Amino acid sequence: MPKYLTVGHLLRQLQELDHSLPIRLAIHPDFPFTHYVGAEIVVQDGMAFIADDGQEDYLPAGVRDALAWA
Repeated sequence: MPKYLTVGHLLRQLQELDHSLPIRLAIHPDFPFTHYVGAEIVVQDGMAFIADDGQEDYLPAGVRDALAWA
């Protein structure tokens, strides 16, 4: 996996998943919470930006472990 994700890389990963799965962002390893993904994508300066749309809950321990944030 490249350090800098591209739209193509993200699409390939998402296409393999159940299309009904909710998506959350895992934010900040020292303060691990899940955040909602914003509905709009802004393209500017040659990059696509996806905003978070607020905090949901603590990041599950299994996810922290998989991300090596534990």
